Amino acid sequence: MSKAERAKVEGATVGEAGDEQSTAAAVRSMFAAVVPRYDLLNHLLSAGFDVLWRRETARALNPVLSKPSSVVLDLCCGTGDLALTLRSVSAGKVMGTDFCHPMLVRARQKVAKSRKDVIFLEADTLRLPFRDASVDGVTIAFGFRNLANYRRGLEEMRRVLRAGGMVAILEFSHMQWPVFGPLFRVYFRRVLPALGSWISGVQGPYQYLPDSVSRFPDQESLALALRETGFTNVRYRNFTGGVAALHLGERA
Repeated sequence: MSKAERAKVEGATVGEAGDEQSTAAAVRSMFAAVVPRYDLLNHLLSAGFDVLWRRETARALNPVLSKPSSVVLDLCCGTGDLALTLRSVSAGKVMGTDFCHPMLVRARQKVAKSRKDVIFLEADTLRLPFRDASVDGVTIAFGFRNLANYRRGLEEMRRVLRAGGMVAILEFSHMQWPVFGPLFRVYFRRVLPALGSWISGVQGPYQYLPDSVSRFPDQESLALALRETGFTNVRYRNFTGGVAALHLGERA
């Protein structure tokens, strides 16, 4: 898929075409099915790099997290890994939201063991239950590409941010290294789905992963979408040659 074609993709491509409710239901069902092995597979299939990428995301948000009065919202929080990473360095409040209930059950169990005060709420990222300009930071890690409507997701993020607030989107992206790229694509498209399905015992979700990434806007296209939504000082950083990318922006 060309850059121009990827830029036209408006949301996740599961469920019935053009039906956002069907897409949301399909995504929720897929992630509910893999909860028991979700954390293990995240770390295993990324060779542990996902932990480093989340730490770098927290580091990038330090201007916000360092303020005792700050409120940071982690969307599509899953089992809470990024929210917990943010809380470990935050002087303020951290909240996580997800619309997949089994993921939140697991996240709350992890918080109880860690004794970190993170609040988890069941909520749809496209219809956030927060007032306008009510938070200082918004993050989302490996969940943005699963939204049924990317534009509305960005608009919701901007809506809830206060002036001067930061958004951080950590997502699988498009490999930039010309030599390693072909080898990684073989792993990502063939080995990873088979390994993920075998370990999780669930067919489907780990085939969806490479399919969803291949259709997702590339680094420049996502940066453009952020600017078109009204974010300023938009920039991005590639991790591991573009396997993942961290996009940052601010609400003026």
